[in-house]
Amino acid sequence: MADDKSKRGAADRGRVSASEPYEVANFATKQGISKEDALEIIKKHGGNRKAADAAATEKKPR
Repeated sequence: MADDKSKRGAADRGRVSASEPYEVANFATKQGISKEDALEIIKKHGGNRKAADAAATEKKPR
């Protein structure tokens, strides 16, 4: 079943989808990491945005 992008709310904000290229790209841009690293992080943490944000902070280039 397709994701209904018109229905966004709290449940959607807590997750980041690895299957949606725009979400991966937005996450990568926000975190300042590559899209490949972003996709790896999102898949590793099952889409949990808090865990992915924390992992991305550790992955940022210095």
